[in-house]
Amino acid sequence: METVIIVIHLMVIVALIAVVLLQRSEGGALGIGGGGGGNFMSTRGQTNVLTRTTAILAAAFFATSIALTILSRYQAGPASILDNVESTPAPISTEDTGGGSDGSGSGTSGPGILDELQAITPVPTGESDAPAADPASPQVPTD
Repeated sequence: METVIIVIHLMVIVALIAVVLLQRSEGGALGIGGGGGGNFMSTRGQTNVLTRTTAILAAAFFATSIALTILSRYQAGPASILDNVESTPAPISTEDTGGGSDGSGSGTSGPGILDELQAITPVPTGESDAPAADPASPQVPTD
């Protein structure tokens, strides 16, 4: 259904462009169809036909545009990315984190990101961050 309306929409667009280009312009000889005495219709009759055709094609353009909008809305998926997320419960930790006064923990379920980072990188103890000198390496004089 949507493909049929798209094809009709494209045909209306091409016809509308052609009819607009055939009209005589007000400002000079910019229109393709204006001018010359050898036309099959008079200038006045041609103007009326082209004006009506333009109005009909414009109405058809708006109608097909609205129809495509309505069809795309009904066939659309979720409107929000949050609708795509499946809610899975967080794993419940059996450890006591010791955050509460009643021993119930801090209310979180498992270790936080800071606990995980501290487990990966050791916390400095206040000593120099420079690596300890290897006793087997020769000493460099500092004169």
